[in-house]
Parts: sequence; structure tokens; C-alpha cells
Amino acid sequence: MTYSLNFAAVWRSFDLLLEGLALSLGLAFVAILAGCVIGLITAFGLVSRRALLRKPAGLYVTVIRNTPILVLVLFSYFALPELGVRLGKIESFVATLAIYSGAYLAEVFRGGLIAIPPGQREAGLAIGLTEMQIRTSIIIPLMLRSVLPSLGSTMISLFKDTSLAAAIAVPELTFEARKINVETFRVIETWIVASCLYVATCSLLAALMRAAERRLAVPR
Repeated sequence: MTYSLNFAAVWRSFDLLLEGLALSLGLAFVAILAGCVIGLITAFGLVSRRALLRKPAGLYVTVIRNTPILVLVLFSYFALPELGVRLGKIESFVATLAIYSGAYLAEVFRGGLIAIPPGQREAGLAIGLTEMQIRTSIIIPLMLRSVLPSLGSTMISLFKDTSLAAAIAVPELTFEARKINVETFRVIETWIVASCLYVATCSLLAALMRAAERRLAVPR
């Protein structure tokens, strides 16, 4: 049996793929921003000397990192309404992705916090800064600079994870590709084009992150 490639049907629906790609990027961007906030708060909890902060933070990281993200997505959309928490498809997915990324970023940020020399905090105290000022003006900027490569990798990973939103019918790139596939029966062509869009976007994100790393690199 032979299969003759014909991309005409896919090109006619290419605008749908671009719309799905734009939504995928939007989902990933919002999720990474929210995940950074969650991860940063959790990271400070992980390095805290207080067990009341450290243990819940550790439990959150352990549970989320050891649960498949697809299970989290399905639980958020299908199970939470049974508990009275009702969110739209997009809101549910973004919240899940943010919580999921927050657990991974917490460990990334924790490593960055541990790597900062104690002298930085002592220097801040010496010039009269409060603990909050030290964290916001010294600790967090230094930490973010050191973890930027890992942050970029997480962003790319989250962008690819947006494909799981198709499981709850969010019209992102994979959902639109599957829809075109069903309507046109051009299986190979559809997924080749979708894959190329993913690869091109991930490559662009990686290039932007490398440029940011070079710009923020500490002179040696």
C-alpha cells in the first residue's frame, strides 16, 4: 500500500494551526509567570528553618512532581467541579500548569538560593536593609540570574506540555491538528506540519533565552 503526500488540505487550514500555536504560547507564558510566583514562595519555604513552612512546601513539591501532569489536568477539570470548584477549560488548564511548573521551579529556585554566598545577606544588613529589602533587591535578582538557563528549559517544556490541553478540548495547536487530521484524513501531513511548528517555536524560545543569558551574564 502506498501513501502519496498532499499538503494542500493542511495548508487550507493553516490559519487554525497558527491560532492554536498562539494559544499554546499564551497558555505557557501565563503558566510560567504564575509558576514563578508559586515556585519562588515555595523555594523560600524549602530553605526556611521553620518546619511549619518547610514541611508543607516539601509535601507540595513531592506530590506534584510525582503525579503525571495529565492526571492533574483531568483531576482539575473533571474532579474539582464535584467538590464545588468550577473553572473554564482554559482557566483550569492554566492553573494546573502553573501549579505543576511551580513545583519544579521551586527546586530550581531552591538551588539558586542555596548557591548565593551568605556574605550577600550580611552585606545588605550592614548597609541597613531589612530582610524583605535584601530578598527583593539582592537575593532574588542574583538567584534569577543564576537559574536563567533552567528557567528557559522549563518554559520550553511547558510550551510542549500545552499539547495536553487537547485532552479537555482546549483549542491549542495539538487540538487543532487533530481536528484537521479527522476532517481531511491527511495523517502524515498534518502531524508533520504540527511538529515543525513545535520545533520552530521551541528553537526560537531557546534562542531568545540564550540571548537573555548572554545579556545578563556576570562579567568574568
